[in-house]
This record gives sequence, structure tokens and C-alpha cells, in this order.
Amino acid sequence: MTESAAPPPRRVGLVLARASQVLGEEPYYHEFLEGLERLLIRAGISVLVKVVTDHAAESATYRQWSAGRRVGGVIMVDLSPGDERVELVRRLGLPAVVIGDPSTAGGLPTVWTDDAGSAREAVRFLADRGHTVLGHVSGPLTLAHTQLRLGGFRAEAAARGVTLISAEGDYSQESGRVTTARLLTTGPARPTAIVYDNDVMALSGVATIRGHGLSVPADLSVVAWDDSAQCQLAVPALSAMSHDVGRIGEIAAHAVLDAMREHAAHQVYEAPQAHIVERDSTGDRTGIVFDPLRERDL
Repeated sequence: MTESAAPPPRRVGLVLARASQVLGEEPYYHEFLEGLERLLIRAGISVLVKVVTDHAAESATYRQWSAGRRVGGVIMVDLSPGDERVELVRRLGLPAVVIGDPSTAGGLPTVWTDDAGSAREAVRFLADRGHTVLGHVSGPLTLAHTQLRLGGFRAEAAARGVTLISAEGDYSQESGRVTTARLLTTGPARPTAIVYDNDVMALSGVATIRGHGLSVPADLSVVAWDDSAQCQLAVPALSAMSHDVGRIGEIAAHAVLDAMREHAAHQVYEAPQAHIVERDSTGDRTGIVFDPLRERDL
């Protein structure tokens, strides 16, 4: 008599390749995990989260988890185009779900948010309010969702005849400070609005703008990505490209459960579309004559 195969572990793994300081500053993954656990715990499955320093350590974690049968599936975030981790989890036989664009997933099931479309909406929102020079503080340019957002910003800016000035950040307070200072002091004209790829950089950006003797929104409008309680409680309250992050976590839970049951090959789970929530940090410049020489003078 042969022994039956052991059941898969009742645990889902999530590896976050971020500096612990950056992760501690960001509310996004706290909200995502709340949504994820809300459904998985109900199904009798726990979540194992590991924070690592880089993608090599992330890949090593998947190998360790697979060899030790630590998890029955994984959720993958922050992929790059042609990411080797996709093929790795496939070789290891780990059921996996990608949070990101289907083009990055290599056929794995995907929870998709339309980053490019949301970026275009942010440009339309500001252009309709008379802003003709926009700053954009992005996340790391190696990430697929950063590239998609930047493509959306550029396409809509070109369609609207808006100048776009971009600077790369890493989601931390410090990068918000450094990139904002760069946007305020370099280039032929100063932006009249800046969009930040997360709320942490946006809040740091507001402090930096004030440090340059400017005010929000009278001199500069600010829009944050990934709405949060911090955006709502800030002074002024920050306009934001708002996702229902908890709902994305719930959808990811459904997707990984399907993957563990082998019901999710190539499936795309569409998350609710992000939308602009207008608050006090954005102003209307229609009717204001734009003088690039005056705007450049700090």
C-alpha cells in the first residue's frame, strides 16, 4: 500500500523586497494584508510575510519555502519586465499569483490594476485645472508598474500639450524630499503641480515645498498615489489617486486560493479602477497667466 501525498501547507507566502524603513513608512501593504488575511483566515489559511533586502534574497526564500514545504502558494509583487522570479516559481511548482499587469506575469494568474490608465486620469485632472507644467515623482524605474505609470503620464501629457518633468524616487520620505527639491530648482520652469507615486513621498514633498517658501496649493498642487488616512489627515488634506487597497487584498486572496486549487491558470482578476479624490492640496489655475521666468525664480 502506498502512502497518500501529504496535503499542501495551509499557508500563503508574501515576500517584500523593500528596505524595512521604507516598508515601515508605507501604509499600502498594511491595508493590503488586512484584506488578504480577512479572506484567507476565514478559509483556514495563514499568511507568512518575509521582508528581504533584494530580489536575490526573495528568490532564495522561494527555494527555501518550496524545499521545506513551508507554503502552499505565494503572492508576488513589484515585478520587473521579463522578471526571472516568474519562471522560478513555475519551476519550483509553487502556485503563484502576480499583483500587477498581465504583461509581467508570464501566464501566471494576475490581479490587475490599470496603472497607465490611472496616470492618464491624474494628468487630465490637473490639466483641466489649468496646470501646464507637471512634476512626477516615481517609484523605482526598474519596476513594471512604474514604467506603465510613466508611460501613461507621458502619453496623456503629450495629448494635452502639457510639459512633464519626472524624477525617480524609492517610496521613502528621504527620496520625497530630494526629488521635490530637484523639481523645484532645476529645469526651465517650475511645475505648478506634482504627482507622487505614494503618499509617503507626497507628505515629505509638501514639507519640502514649504521649506522653499512656497505654499500648497497656492503655489503648487500636490497629488498622492495610494490614498490613505495620512493623506486625509494631512494639512492641507492631500488629493489622491485612490485605490481600494483592502479590496485588492481580498481579490488576491481569491486568486491564490484558486491557484492552490489549480483553477486559475492564465486568469486575470481585475481590481476596481483607481479614481481621483479631490481634497485641499490641489488648486485651479485656469485664468492665471503662467510666467516661466517668475515660476523659476526661487
